[in-house]
Formats: sequence, C-alpha cells, structure tokens
Amino acid sequence: MEIVLVVAAVGYLLVRRMAGEPAQGKRMLVLPAVLGLIGLSEVSGVVRTPSSVLYLAAAAAISVAFGALRGASVRISRHDGYAFVQYTGITVALWALNLAVGFGGKFALHSFDPKDAGTIGDGLLLTLGLGILAESLAALYRSMRRGYQVMWGQNQVSGWNTRSEAPRDHH
Repeated sequence: MEIVLVVAAVGYLLVRRMAGEPAQGKRMLVLPAVLGLIGLSEVSGVVRTPSSVLYLAAAAAISVAFGALRGASVRISRHDGYAFVQYTGITVALWALNLAVGFGGKFALHSFDPKDAGTIGDGLLLTLGLGILAESLAALYRSMRRGYQVMWGQNQVSGWNTRSEAPRDHH
C-alpha cells in the first residue's frame, strides 16, 4: 500500500509540475505534511535500534537536501500576476537521483542489517514528505523573494513587495 501511495504522490507531483501550475501555498504544503505525518506515525513504533535511527535520520537529511535542490531548480515565473512553478529537466533528474539514492541506501542497510531494513520500509513516506516539503518551501520562498504573489487559499494571496495590480508577465 505504501508503494502505491508513493508512486501516486510522486506521479501526481511530476505531472502537475512538469506542465506548470500556479504556486498555491496550501496545495504545496498540505500534501507533503500529510505524507510526513503518516510516515512519522508508521515509523514511531518500529525504529528501535541505533542503526535504524541513524539510517532514518540520514535518509531524512538526504531527502530534505534533494528537496531543497529541486526547489532551487524549478522554473519560477509570473502568470497573470501570480507565481507559477514548473519543473525543469534538472528537477526531474534530481528526483531520479533522490529515488536512486534512497533505494540504494535501503539496499545497503539490508546488506548490513536485514532486520532493520524490514522495519524501516515505512520510513519512505516520512522522507518523501520531508523532501517535498523542503522543495515546496524553497519554491515558495523564491517566488515571494521575486515579489510574485502566491495563492494560499481561495482569494488569499501573499508575497513580498506585492502590488494591488501586478503586471502581467507570461514568461
């Protein structure tokens, strides 16, 4: 079930962001927060050994680092006065590298300690949620630093240097 959730979440994100979408704070932050919380609840009862704690902490740190790099690699533009985010080839490559490192780390842990590798499998949702959250925060920060308005909810916008009439820029 967890693999299905991961594939669905990553697939949803890739499709939407490859095409490009308005930077909507709630959408960009709620999904990774929910994934992270589900993942945290799944690992809270199974992480018991020092190697499992170390592995999970390293996996989370790596996922956050890749997420921040992805957030730095997305294309940020202004459409109809609002921030618009779109994945680039570099962003997709970073996703592939992140997944390869994650599965490689799990394989390495399995070689080192098969018992822990079996219990840490649930950490995937936690690390995925943290990585997507880091990506979203980086993209939102970049959008707001450029003075682009970010949609937070219906009819709610925010941004540094926002103007009531933002110029239209379709680049």
